[in-house]
Amino acid sequence: MAIDPSAEAPNDAWSSQPTPPKGLLLVSTPIGNLADMTERARTTLSVCDVVLCEDTRRTGHLLSALGIHVKMETLHDHNEDARIPAVLERLRLNQMVALVTDAGTPVVSDPGYRLVRAVINEGFPVSAIPGANAAVTALVLSGLPPSPFLFMGFPAPRQAARRAQLANLRSAERAGLSATLIWYEAPHRLIEMLGDLRDVFGNRSAAVARELTKRFETVHRGLLDELLEHFKRELPRGEITVVLGPAPDDGHDDLDDQLRTAMTSQSVKDAAAVVSVATGLPRKTVYARALQIAAETPEL
Repeated sequence: MAIDPSAEAPNDAWSSQPTPPKGLLLVSTPIGNLADMTERARTTLSVCDVVLCEDTRRTGHLLSALGIHVKMETLHDHNEDARIPAVLERLRLNQMVALVTDAGTPVVSDPGYRLVRAVINEGFPVSAIPGANAAVTALVLSGLPPSPFLFMGFPAPRQAARRAQLANLRSAERAGLSATLIWYEAPHRLIEMLGDLRDVFGNRSAAVARELTKRFETVHRGLLDELLEHFKRELPRGEITVVLGPAPDDGHDDLDDQLRTAMTSQSVKDAAAVVSVATGLPRKTVYARALQIAAETPEL
C-alpha cells in the first residue's frame, strides 16, 4: 500500500508512546534470518509481561539471541482452547501479552486464531507487529502474478484428501477464480504434491521456494513437469513454499468441452467418469455438469 508522503504522521499509540499499548500483541518473528527481526518487535517482546509461543525452547533460543529475558508460556494447537481463560485473566489485569509463532507471522497457518477471536469478543485490544512471512516472500520471488493470490496453508497430507482439495480449487477456477495459489509443504511430500498439481491443474507455471532468508535459500521456477524432474534428481530439504500460477486463459482444458467431446461417443455416466479421471475433479461434480449439458444439448 502506497503512503502519501505529504500526509501527517498518524496520531496513534505507537507514535505517542515509547512502549506498545496493553492488550494482546501478535508479534512476527524471522523465518530464518535473525536480522529480519524488527526493532519494534524487539521492543515489544522486551517489555511484555508474558510471551505465548508454540515451543518455549525454540522461542527461548530466539529471545536469548536478542538479549531478551521474559516469561514464556506455551500456546499451540493442542492447548489453545484451554489457555484462553488464563490469557483473558491477564488482560483483565491490564497486562501486555505477546503471541509469537515458531517463525513468521502468528495466526497465519499457525495457532492463535481462536485466541484472537476470544480476545476481540471480550473487548480487549489486539495489535499486530508485522514482519516476515514465507508465503508473501515466496510470492514476490516467484515471478508469477502477485495479485490476486490465495494462500491455502498446508495441503492435506494424504493424497486422496489432497487431490480432493485441489479438485475443489480447480472447480472454482472453472467457475471464474483466477488467482496465484500458495501452499506450505513438507519436503518429503513435495514430489507427490507437485505430481498432484500437474494432474489436477495441468502443466502450468509454478515456483518452489525453500529455506527463504536462510543461507541455502533457493527458488526454482518453471512448468510443473520441469519442477518434478528437478526435485526427483535433487531431493528437497528444508522449509518449502509452493506457488502455482493462475489458469491460462486459453480454454483448452475447459470442462464443458471435454464433456461434450466424450459424450459424442459415450453415455453421460461413462463420459463423466472418464473426464473426472482426466481432470481430477470429483465424479459427482462432473456428472452433475454432464447432466446439465445433456439437457441443454439434445443432439448429444
